[in-house]
Formats: sequence, structure tokens, C-alpha cells
Amino acid sequence: MPGRRRGRLLKRVQPPPRLVDWSLLALVCVEVASGLLSFTVGTPDGWYVFRLHRVVGITLVFLLAFKLSRVRGRLLNRDRWRPTTALSVLTAVAALGALATGVAWVVGVVGPETRIAYWTLLSVHVGFGLALVPLALAHLATRFRRPRRVDFEGRRTALRFAGLFVAGAVLYRLQELASATLGTGGAERRFTGSRPVEDEGDGNGSFPVTSWVADDPDPIDRAAWSLVVDGLVETPLDLDYGSLDPDAEREALLDCTSGWYAVREWRGVRVGDLLDRAGPPAEASHVRFVSTTGYRWTLPIEEARDALVATHVGGERLSHGHGAPARLVAPGRRGFQWVKWVVRVEVRDRDDPAQWLVTLISGFD
Repeated sequence: MPGRRRGRLLKRVQPPPRLVDWSLLALVCVEVASGLLSFTVGTPDGWYVFRLHRVVGITLVFLLAFKLSRVRGRLLNRDRWRPTTALSVLTAVAALGALATGVAWVVGVVGPETRIAYWTLLSVHVGFGLALVPLALAHLATRFRRPRRVDFEGRRTALRFAGLFVAGAVLYRLQELASATLGTGGAERRFTGSRPVEDEGDGNGSFPVTSWVADDPDPIDRAAWSLVVDGLVETPLDLDYGSLDPDAEREALLDCTSGWYAVREWRGVRVGDLLDRAGPPAEASHVRFVSTTGYRWTLPIEEARDALVATHVGGERLSHGHGAPARLVAPGRRGFQWVKWVVRVEVRDRDDPAQWLVTLISGFD
């Protein structure tokens, strides 16, 4: 009898199977898109990107439960397996892995110092999410069923989906309250989900050494290094390390996409002072910062003026792992946009969309 009651309840709240399948794909795409977008959000006015990502993630839990309850008979019975069942299992593993690592991070089961091999739990979460998209598309292709108009009709279907999203929002809010009460979520966690690194001083050793994808050049000799400022400028500059005057200081928060943040005192040369010496024309709109590895990132010129080409952190010269001889310090930007090992500052009249590709291939031989 209890099983029948659960079955009736499930049937009452569960959307049509075909709609569950397509909704899963749609929400996975939303999760990946919002997750990637969140990498570029470093100021609190972008909080809604992270809130959307978390609420949709909880809603995915409900839909995935509906899906697994429907197909568990085929998955558990080896006699009913088909050649495509292995793909279904891989898709389920990726989905469950993404959800489990996301939930574990949010509720504070582990911190940014916990690693699985080289990666933090948040990085593993991202990996599962990226793998899930092609797996979900391949899985859908093997069992393609076109949505029917009847699947979307009726007030009951609309109420079911509205209820799922409301339930996701409510559960997320309850989790926040529970974490704050129990102290498990990290009271100092930022809106991005990042947590503070343990305070071990102010210099190079006080926060982790991380690199985006494959950037890992050999140490750079300060005596042989120079910083070029060129592009749309009247007077190009070529400055060696000794000619830099690192008299600008700035306390800035470095928020790494691997899940940690640190507030440190940085010292270096204000980019605005470099631009004043080089003399950009009126049509100059962006400044591109280029690493010795070819990695690069571009900022609007007014934002770039307030950034630093930093040579010191916490009173110490930058170590190689943190970008020596000089790195970009861009307050309000995420860590991967703080270009390390800067060798060129280029003034431009346009943005650089190709930088997204470069971030993925930079450092590979």
C-alpha cells in the first residue's frame, strides 16, 4: 500500500516522461552556460548568475530522480541492456557527479584546500558539468523522441514545473540558513562560492599557486625581462625591471575560479601612469595584457587605468608561481583574468574575443 501511495504521488507531481527528458537537456545547458558565465563575474552585482546556477541545479535533482525512477528497471537488469546502455550509464554518472560535487561544495563538506589529485572539488564539479553536455546530447540522439504539443498543454504541467523551481529556490534558501546556523557553509564565503584561504601571512606563501589550463613557463630572469607598452600610442615604451617605479599600492581581492579567495596588498605600477606616458589617442578603447606564454586578457581602457602591473605582494617580490617579474592585478575580475608573467601592454581600439580561445590553448606545446 505505501508503494502504491508513493506511485500515485509521483505520478501527480512528475511531468510527462518526454518533457522530463528534454527539460533535463535544457537545464543542463543552462547550468553549463551560467557556470561558464560565472567565471567572468567578480563583483556582487552579478549575484543572480550564481543564484540561477544553484536553483537550477536543485531543480535538476528532482528531474533526474524522475528520470532514474523511470529507467532503473532497465539499468539494474543486465538482460535488458543494449549497446547504448553504457552511454546512458556514463551520462548518469556525469550528472550525479556534477550534482554531488556541487552540493558537497555548497554545504561545506570540503574546503578549497581539499584536492582530488591536482584539482579542487569545485574544479572536479566543473569537469563533470562540461562532460555532461556532449554525453547528454549523445544519449538523446540514441533515444530521440520529438516533443509533442500535448506534452506542454494543460495547467497541471505548468504548475508542476513552477512547483519544481519554487521547491528548488526554497531548498536553496533553507540550505543557506542551515549552513549559517551550523557554520558548515563558511560564514566568509563570497557570493561566488569561493572561500578564504587560511591566513598564513601576506606574501607569496599566503595563497595557492594556480595556473589556468596549461600555462607553466620557465622562470623569467628579471635582468633580461622588459615590459613593452605599444599599440595605439604616440610613444611606445620598453621598460626593463630596474626602470619600473613600483610606487602604487592597492589592496585587492583575488577570487580564483578553483574556489578560494585572498585579500592582499599589491605593489607595482599603475596602468594609468603607463598609459599617460605612452599617450593613447582618443579612439583607444581597450588595453590588452599579454603573457610570455601568449595568454592574454583585455580590459576597457577606463577600467585598465585603475589596474596594476604588480611586482610585489605583501611586501615581497612576486615569486615565479605568482607571475614574476610582473602580473596584472585587476580588482573586480576573477583570478584567471589577472594575467601572469606580463611582457606586453597593448592599447587597442576594440575588444579581443579571440582571447577566449587563447586561454584554452595557451601553454600547450
